[in-house]
Amino acid sequence: MRTLEAAPQSWPIEGSFTISRGSKKSADVVMAIIREDGFAGRGECVPYGRYGETIESVTAAIMSVEREIAGGAGLTALQTLLPPGAARNALDCALWDLAAKRSGRSIVELAKLPAPAPLTTAYTLSLGEPDAMEDAARRASARPLLKLKLGGGADIARVEAVRRGAPRAMLIVDANEAWSPDDVLPLARELHRLGVSLIEQPLPADGDESLRGLDCPVTLCADESVHGIDSLDRLSGLYQAINIKLDKTGGFSEALALATLARARGFQIMAGCMVSTSLAMAPAFYVAQGAAFVDLDGPLLLARDREPGIRYEGSLMHQPPAELWG
Repeated sequence: MRTLEAAPQSWPIEGSFTISRGSKKSADVVMAIIREDGFAGRGECVPYGRYGETIESVTAAIMSVEREIAGGAGLTALQTLLPPGAARNALDCALWDLAAKRSGRSIVELAKLPAPAPLTTAYTLSLGEPDAMEDAARRASARPLLKLKLGGGADIARVEAVRRGAPRAMLIVDANEAWSPDDVLPLARELHRLGVSLIEQPLPADGDESLRGLDCPVTLCADESVHGIDSLDRLSGLYQAINIKLDKTGGFSEALALATLARARGFQIMAGCMVSTSLAMAPAFYVAQGAAFVDLDGPLLLARDREPGIRYEGSLMHQPPAELWG
């Protein structure tokens, strides 16, 4: 007999995490647990207010399909039971984990994936005043890839400060929809001068049509503008890369399919995450194989992580332990 649980949890962040839309001191997640025949499959999601999600609404959405999951609904059925989003992500990942644990086979075998390799992840610097971001960059200067949260206003001063603090690091920036259409090209030219390799979601998702055909000197990456496979048609000509996050796609299943199709259409892949624990990073690790940019630093931003968690050596992320997921 199958049972389903939804467990809201809060994990403290080391300090705080700030983007253009606000600041937080904890990673508030929901874990779905599907139990069957003595095995437990787990999946973790992060409700995101940007899409109208809350801890309460996502918990309720997970439990709304309790009868179907208990009755044996699997990965294919789940795609029609819930829309893309955090709740479906937690359930999709829990079903994959349950299948791996019940069969004694790894996620690599079950999903027919190539043997994975360790990944170098970005390390995120929160939005702040230039001096504070320079200090943060100096403390993280040994990391090869830094991701800067920007928010309009003094963004060039922020990047210049980070470049002083970490002169050898590769830099990518994330505006989180905070720029205007008139900002993009002038700021991109300055960021190109400062050695920035990628600009993530410069404009609001409902206003990014102005990027069409823009001769931008820095690669533009969609984040809030891309969810699942049905996003891709509109993005051609706007962006050169897409950020795949399981909480947007609605799970590991759709994320793998999106990565395959996006590559076939010429998009670079960035694998991203919300601030969350190693349980959320584990399925994303497999989606991130071969990605041009990896941003799976969620556990590095926490005061503590799950046990067992993913092993990070600096910014090098190793394969998740089977006890954790998959």
